[in-house]
Amino acid sequence: MSFINLLIVVAVCIGMWKTFVKAGEYGWACLIPFYNLWVLNRIGGKEWYWFIGYFIPIVNIILMILLSIAIAKKFGQPGIFAAGLFILPFIFYPILGFGESRYRG
Repeated sequence: MSFINLLIVVAVCIGMWKTFVKAGEYGWACLIPFYNLWVLNRIGGKEWYWFIGYFIPIVNIILMILLSIAIAKKFGQPGIFAAGLFILPFIFYPILGFGESRYRG
C-alpha cells in the first residue's frame, strides 16, 4: 500500500469515527468491517434489510448512493454533499465529523 493510500484510509477512518460519535454511536464501530455498514444504516435511518442489498452487485452501488443522501440529510447537508460522501469519502466524512453540522436523527 502506498503512502497516499494509507493517508486516504486514515482520513476516512478518522472522519467516520467522529461522524459516528456525533450521531450517538460508538466511534470504534467504523473500524469493524460489515458492522460499520450496519451502523451507517442506523445513522441514515434505513431498515435492517438494506444490509442484505449491499452484497448484491449493482444494487449495492445504488443503495450506497441512497444511504449517502440519507446521511447527508440527517446532518442537514445538501444533496451535493451526499455526492461528496459517496465519491470522496476521505474529504467529506472528516468535514461531516469535525464540522458544525448536528445529527438530526
